[in-house]
This record gives sequence, C-alpha cells and structure tokens, in this order.
Amino acid sequence: MKKQHIKLTEIDERYLITLTSKGQLSARVFRRATALLQLHHGTTLSAAAQNVKVVSQTVSRWRDAYLESGLQFLFDRERAGRPHKFDGNQRARLTALACSAAPRGYARWSLRLLADRAVELALCENISKSAVRAVLKKTNSSRI
Repeated sequence: MKKQHIKLTEIDERYLITLTSKGQLSARVFRRATALLQLHHGTTLSAAAQNVKVVSQTVSRWRDAYLESGLQFLFDRERAGRPHKFDGNQRARLTALACSAAPRGYARWSLRLLADRAVELALCENISKSAVRAVLKKTNSSRI
C-alpha cells in the first residue's frame, strides 16, 4: 500500500507530543494525535490505524481534517441538541436544598417537595420531580 504521509509543522509536532505526554486527555483526542504523529513519522495509514485500533478510513479522515483545518479537528465541535435546562449553579443550589433539613411536618424531602420549593425560591421557573431526580442522581445523592 502506498504510504500517505503528512508533514506536520514543527509547532504542531511539538504541541502533539506535549499533548499526548500529559496523561490528562480523552481517549478520542489521544488516538487522533497519536495517529497524526505516526503518519508524520512515515507510518502507513493501515499501520497507524492498527496501532490506535481504528479502521484505516478513520485515520484517512483524520489526516484530511488536519490538512483542511489544522489541529482544531482534534477536539469535537459542539453538537446539536437541546441545551441544558439547569446550569451548574442551579444544580448546586438544588443539591444543597436536598441536603438541608426537611420542612416542618416532614421526615425528609420528597422529590415533589423539592420541586415545589425550588420554584418558590426562584431557583428556576419550573421543574418536575423527575428533573429533580435526574439532578440528584448525577450527584450520587442518597436523598432520592
């Protein structure tokens, strides 16, 4: 098979080496960076693909994306979809509310009570008990 090398700039090569040696990197970005470095050092598409455990068409797409847009392709673009309904501050305040003492007359918070109190305290305009459950589930709270 014909070798399909790429020539990285010195700055890009140093950046990729630094990036892959840090250890604080998602597997997806690590694979892309490693494959690019291997192509730069003369490895074939199929060998680079085998080393990072993907198919050669994937490495070919990564190579083409690098040639088109540079190192921006390493990181995923924002995906379409519904935005988060609650930001981090609202989630934290809801979790703090769930960890507080239950209202008078109740032994503990219920999801419905939490949802009603969150609206009363203007943490959000409206929230369902299932949304409260989802927020608390992400915090590993024992309150649900």
